[in-house]
Amino acid sequence: MKRIALSIFSFLLFLLQIQPTKSYKYNSIFSFGDSYTDTGNLNVYVLSKNLSISVNTDKYPYGQTFFHHPADRFSDGRLILDFLAEEFGLPFVEPYLAKKGCFRQGANFAVAGATALDPTVLKQISLAKPAIITSLNTSLNFQLKWFKELKPSLCHETKECRKYFDSSFFVVGEIGLNDYNNMFINGLNVKQVHHYVPKVVDTIANAIKGLIYEGAKTLLVPGNVPMGCLPTLLTSESDEQSFYDHRTGCIRRFNMLSRYHNYLLLNAIKELRVKYPHAKIIYADYYKPLINFVRFPKRYGFTSTPLRVCCGKGGKYNWNTSELCGMPNVSACHDPSTYIFWDGVHLTEAAYHYIFNSWLKGPYAQPPIQDARLQ
Repeated sequence: MKRIALSIFSFLLFLLQIQPTKSYKYNSIFSFGDSYTDTGNLNVYVLSKNLSISVNTDKYPYGQTFFHHPADRFSDGRLILDFLAEEFGLPFVEPYLAKKGCFRQGANFAVAGATALDPTVLKQISLAKPAIITSLNTSLNFQLKWFKELKPSLCHETKECRKYFDSSFFVVGEIGLNDYNNMFINGLNVKQVHHYVPKVVDTIANAIKGLIYEGAKTLLVPGNVPMGCLPTLLTSESDEQSFYDHRTGCIRRFNMLSRYHNYLLLNAIKELRVKYPHAKIIYADYYKPLINFVRFPKRYGFTSTPLRVCCGKGGKYNWNTSELCGMPNVSACHDPSTYIFWDGVHLTEAAYHYIFNSWLKGPYAQPPIQDARLQ
């Protein structure tokens, strides 16, 4: 009997040894960025300031797929931030400006139209007035100020804050797209905009440093989407064939700008990893999965016209500035899950879901989220 008991004990020890490392448990999510992450802040901001800006995310068919009603998200359903919350077993991250309830399980500071650079800086660069939505005080620095305002309600002493934020997950981006769009609106060409990419990336890197200083330990930093594939830019361009990549139908020079942004951002992250070895900084790639969707749409279950939007009206890409998604007489496609783009800029829930899984398990995150969770 003694020998049998020892054998059972040895077997149990063996089982314990082969068990996978326990996942890191996140108790809260804090998010910063623009419309790819906004869950309602822009609507609240516009109402609080009594601004004459039509947001449309409070109108059907926004939100039709998952929520079955408008949910203040620029999509037909969930965003990557929502899938992240579900993965961690947390509630969807509430918009900070709504000031609803307790933010112990996280807060979303992202605002649609937000830029990395402050509006005053953009004005100096463009020598013109920023577009209305990018002239709001919602840039990355303002979002960081809101986080600092919230922090005393979450923790007080350094030790307490370190313990709290050790089990928090931070999302910084996507952000930068609106900076570049604003420069284009104000007449800068791609070569001129390239000159300011390091300034945008430095601003994002400084935000990451600031969050680490405040106690952040795990941070997800998404790069730029392929701008040259966005229907909004495609519809504003000439039909000169040399402008387009024949493999995707996207505009080459805009995609080169996105790649340059992502190259600098990844290098900045690598430097930050060396400087802050205790922090886990994940680079998340939007560019490569989206390019794959456009090049091989049927492989992912998307329509054979991948650059057409689901919710829009008119033209080659089913999008034009006078008939936007959410406006009267503008309807959505029958099955959004077969489309990549929901409106002229944003993605469908299906596209977000594919990208999220590629960040969670790889190969489009360095390291994958699930690996960063391992202690």
